[in-house]
Amino acid sequence: MNIRNNYKHTITASYIGYITQAIVNNFAPLLFLTFRSAYGISLEKISLLVTINFGTQLLVDFLSAKYIDKIGYRISVIAAHLFAVAGLIGLGTLPSLFREPYVGICLSVILYAIGGGLIEVLISPIVEACPTDDKSAAMSLLHSFYCWGCVLVILVSTGLFALFGIDSWKLIAGLWAIIPFFNALYFTQVPIASLTAEGEGMNIGALFRSKIFWLLALLMVCSGASEQSMSQWASAFAEGALHVSKTVGDLAGPCFFSILMGSARVFHAKFADRLALSKYMGFCAALCIASYLLAAFSPVAILSLLGCGICGFSVGVMWPGTFSLASEKCPKGGTALFALLALAGDTGCSLGPTVVGFVSGAFNDNLKAGLLAAILFPLLLLAGLYFCKKILPVKA
Repeated sequence: MNIRNNYKHTITASYIGYITQAIVNNFAPLLFLTFRSAYGISLEKISLLVTINFGTQLLVDFLSAKYIDKIGYRISVIAAHLFAVAGLIGLGTLPSLFREPYVGICLSVILYAIGGGLIEVLISPIVEACPTDDKSAAMSLLHSFYCWGCVLVILVSTGLFALFGIDSWKLIAGLWAIIPFFNALYFTQVPIASLTAEGEGMNIGALFRSKIFWLLALLMVCSGASEQSMSQWASAFAEGALHVSKTVGDLAGPCFFSILMGSARVFHAKFADRLALSKYMGFCAALCIASYLLAAFSPVAILSLLGCGICGFSVGVMWPGTFSLASEKCPKGGTALFALLALAGDTGCSLGPTVVGFVSGAFNDNLKAGLLAAILFPLLLLAGLYFCKKILPVKA
């Protein structure tokens, strides 16, 4: 079958799109302590890089709700990958062009965050619109590729740092840009369907008037915050709080986290038809709380690292599970629904790590204190799930 008519290629390109998203969100955090030592940037300012990343994605999500349908999926998803390319190349080049390297880093983050925001808005509805069975399982499997992308970024980057030294990070940033560049070309060829027929999707006003939308938005905020509070700080936590080497920290922290998060999503994809989604998400939220407590309070380094990994498994279902609940509760939500939920998720992705960073700074750079504060998010998710079950699906 010709590539232009084969939706398997669309799904493959979407998988690679989430690998690009993983590169955008996880390469720079591996360098947080490198930025501090090389440029003298404080933890508070470093935490603002996370805020800038997800804050930019949040703005893109908001604008996408209004304009993506007018621009078109294909042009938008190609542009998303090209912005990611520009940001990754800029990360290795722009800091040296400014008197204050932090400015160059911030500009690079903004560029690749635009790409990341567009990818987050577009990939899920692109796959949802493909003619496939068992949408919930397909969504979990799709989002597992974000996790495998995280593992890829961490393993390959760690290996290259070990081979060529941490000073090679600027070149490595440019090498990662190869993946989104070629995926942009791939997306010029694959078929892309619309999620809803023209005029059938709910508009922003209709969504805002829906109680279930606001509960779904709360779930997305808490999902993003629960995930990224640990993910963004896992490497620094392992290195600083647990006093292990950078290589061990990257492998035992964010890599272990991502492997278990990806495994959780594959598990859910395989057994989605046998699990009550809301109850399973509630169980995972409780497990998430336990994992943060273990990471924050265990006096034994290996148990704290185990807490990082368990957290990865516990958050695996939250983001794709909320998308699946949204498709069930708002079947006519269309692009606007996915864009606004991505906005809510990115709000959480920005809020969670920022809370961890600022609470840690308030306690003399004690990351365990910051991680303890992040327990608020899975607690709120539990409450949101309880009320979500009581509200019936809405109609356009």
